[in-house]
Amino acid sequence: MLVFVGIHTCTFECPKVAERLALGTGDLANGNKADLQAAKRLAKRLYNLDGFRRSDVARHLSKNNEFSRMVAEEYLSYFNFSGLTVDQALRVFLREFALMGETQERERVLSHFSRRYMQCNPNAVPSEDSVHTLTCALMLLNTDLHGHNVGKRMSCTQFIGNLEGLNDGQDFPKDLLKALYNSIKNEKLQWTIDEEELRKSFSELVDGRMDSASHTMKRISSGGNPLVSLAQQSSAQVYKNGFLVRKVHADPDGKRTPRGKRGWKSFYAILKGLVLYLQKGEYHADKQLSDEDLKNAISIHHSLAMRASDYSKRPNVFYLRTADWRVFLFQQMQSWITRINTVAAMFSAPPFPAAIGSQKRFSRPLLPGSNTKLSQEEQLQAHETRFRAMSAELQELRSVPQDRRTKGKDQDEGKQREEFLDFEVRPLLLPKV
Repeated sequence: MLVFVGIHTCTFECPKVAERLALGTGDLANGNKADLQAAKRLAKRLYNLDGFRRSDVARHLSKNNEFSRMVAEEYLSYFNFSGLTVDQALRVFLREFALMGETQERERVLSHFSRRYMQCNPNAVPSEDSVHTLTCALMLLNTDLHGHNVGKRMSCTQFIGNLEGLNDGQDFPKDLLKALYNSIKNEKLQWTIDEEELRKSFSELVDGRMDSASHTMKRISSGGNPLVSLAQQSSAQVYKNGFLVRKVHADPDGKRTPRGKRGWKSFYAILKGLVLYLQKGEYHADKQLSDEDLKNAISIHHSLAMRASDYSKRPNVFYLRTADWRVFLFQQMQSWITRINTVAAMFSAPPFPAAIGSQKRFSRPLLPGSNTKLSQEEQLQAHETRFRAMSAELQELRSVPQDRRTKGKDQDEGKQREEFLDFEVRPLLLPKV
């Protein structure tokens, strides 16, 4: 994650003024005119924190223009990663500034790190892309092992499996990946966090019309995937509330919940933003959420609610399947189904592409828990485009006759793919409300 008197006071409050001070009066840092000497001056000041805070550094390295790339190259030239492993170099790098920002901004900064590491260690890994893959994998592993999610932590075997075929089409050496895994497990990656900047960055996940000064940060796990946790603000809109009776039916990845944990329990439910809160007491706007409330909360991004027509033990029951394939049963009915599906469709951010490896194993795409930044029209177009692509893929998959000689593992892969495509297409076929 990227977090980042007299003249100095103005520098902190006016980043554009800071850029002009570094560039001189004739140049601007907006990418229209890239000047190497100006980039060197700004990079030196950023590295020495001359008129800048640690949280300012990432902003200047993450912009998508030529000048920012030049500044980043000059800034990274102050680091010597020769002889260091990727995790050692990453620790050195992250200690110098606050790492925070949107996904593409973080990735740009890590790309600059990967390029510099490759320059210092040309024979350590095959390519800059391989370094970048390892770097991003370590950041995600760090979040998974040391974050606040309550799901099952990633194992070393899973970490190695997730990186299959991503070393320029080959596998990374297992000894290397084991060493990296143990390094992150034994000592988490750390960097300075500016709390004000942290709140500001997370506030971008919600509607820009909200007052970011009133946001209270709450971490809610959607099931163990480090990319799918979200920051929920206290000022998020309440879409529906009322009493619900809940039963846990399946754990992450669709695994059946143990019998002793499936019982029906009554809650007061609040659909607030992209989170369904389940509280034991009735909702009050000024009531502080307890740890138990957060534990019971369900993220509904990319979820699907539908009538449980095959469930006969209780009347008026609906299923809720979440992005990580947990399944809940709720006793209520159509108004909740409609509202959950509407909110999930309108505000879920577009999915990230699934991991691709040389062994062509099926992987579900990563479903971010943040609010979409698309307009309603753009969101609708994104749904329609995704529906057409996935419908065609599902139709093609079902049109291929089953070969009895197909290995059991390949049959399971095909079944998983079909189940996923069917789950993704189904909510897009629901009637509009």
